[in-house]
Amino acid sequence: MMDFNLLLALSFLFIPIALFIYQLFFGHILKHDTWYVSIVGIGVSLSIALSFFYRVFFNSPDDIIIHKSFNWLTTGNFNLDLGIYIDNIAAIMLLVVSLVSFLVHLYSSEYMRGDSRFSRYYAYLGLFTFSMNGIVLADSITMIYIFWELVGLSSYLIIGFWFEKKSAASASKKAFLTNRVGDIGMFIGIMMIYFVGDSHSFNLSDIIEKVKTSQIDSTYLTIAGILIFMGAVGKSAQLPLHIWLPDAMAGPTPASAMIHAATMVAAGVYLTLRIFPILTFDALTYIAFTGACTALFASIIAITQNDIKKVLAYSTVSQLGYMVLAIGVGSYMAAFFHLVTHAMFKACLFLASGSVIHSMHHSLHELHDHDTDPQDMRNMGGLKNKMPITYLGMLITTLAISGVPFFSGFVSKDAILAGTLAHYFEHGGITIFLPIAGFGAATITAFYMFRLIFLTFHGKPKNEDIYKNLHESPAVMTIPVILLSALSLGLFYTGSL
Repeated sequence: MMDFNLLLALSFLFIPIALFIYQLFFGHILKHDTWYVSIVGIGVSLSIALSFFYRVFFNSPDDIIIHKSFNWLTTGNFNLDLGIYIDNIAAIMLLVVSLVSFLVHLYSSEYMRGDSRFSRYYAYLGLFTFSMNGIVLADSITMIYIFWELVGLSSYLIIGFWFEKKSAASASKKAFLTNRVGDIGMFIGIMMIYFVGDSHSFNLSDIIEKVKTSQIDSTYLTIAGILIFMGAVGKSAQLPLHIWLPDAMAGPTPASAMIHAATMVAAGVYLTLRIFPILTFDALTYIAFTGACTALFASIIAITQNDIKKVLAYSTVSQLGYMVLAIGVGSYMAAFFHLVTHAMFKACLFLASGSVIHSMHHSLHELHDHDTDPQDMRNMGGLKNKMPITYLGMLITTLAISGVPFFSGFVSKDAILAGTLAHYFEHGGITIFLPIAGFGAATITAFYMFRLIFLTFHGKPKNEDIYKNLHESPAVMTIPVILLSALSLGLFYTGSL
């Protein structure tokens, strides 16, 4: 039985990498219909993820479903193991990644229709899914680091997909190089942890046990923890390495949904959750203030943006700041909870914005207008009558991200803000900044998100000629929006997570 479970777990790696190889070398054979192959493959992964989630949901939440290590390299006394580790957190994360990936694959079949590199786009999605699944499944910090770098490579390829555009080529290089800064710190931190104590191991459970039992200097451990966290600062776009994420909007919008909801930016938060047991109080304090400053800073910048995707990009930076803040104050489960809810409503927001941009592109093409920016909200207005399904999906997810009661964001944000208040009441002093930043960012989030809704969907059309040619997206684009908006309702989460 264990061998069968291990085979199922390994399929999370084998299926997407097989799809990557197929689409890269043979995808052109089926031309546009090649997306069916990827949909079937990712659909199988989603089914397996649902089976693992079922076991977590209905069995004891403390059960470790799978933990299996393999010796990869032996040199003298040095052993390097790679392994699979699936517990309740990993099982839920696998479901989130698989679901968002499946819906993005489905949505992209129409959004990317007609692109000359259609199969290559699906190849990159497969590589992205493979890389993120590898991070989630990893039982050692070296395996995390290997897949961590693959996520960086995947982001470089997908952000620069339209490399003919100077903005896309520059954005992909910016993302890649900015993340290298954080990754250098992460690598140094990993080496510092490895050489602590008598027994040397990269296995996460061994490291946690070693930190608990060894007499390690707290300053040394604090520095190592902050250095590893630097990798998360880069991937999760925290200050001061946040600069790459808004420019990453140069890539295809469905891929942006993957980056912002379930893959790249989620990797940083997931890593920090995994190393939480080895973080000292001083390291956690640094992490908390980094998250608080990022959440507040990014939410203020989002107010000034007029590009619909850049508003959502800065929104992602701010929401990731919330998660990092929650980890810093010790509310690590609230952070993971918000990671899950955020994946649902942020993926929906990006796919809905993609529908708006897709419709605007079509209208501008009909008018032979190459000067109007299809992503500028100041060129929109009144779209709720033309795109009612997209409007409803975006409205529901705006209510969720704004923390309105009965929606998912209210439940997860409430837990984070309660954690910041509890932390302040316990420690006092300068930690009052943490709840102030948290509540301030929450208020500003509601403001800029409803500004987006009103500029895009309400009021009078800014240009009647453009407005006449606008239309609702086809079913393969609206179904993911409907499903993700439904999963942004609070009833799916209360009493469950």
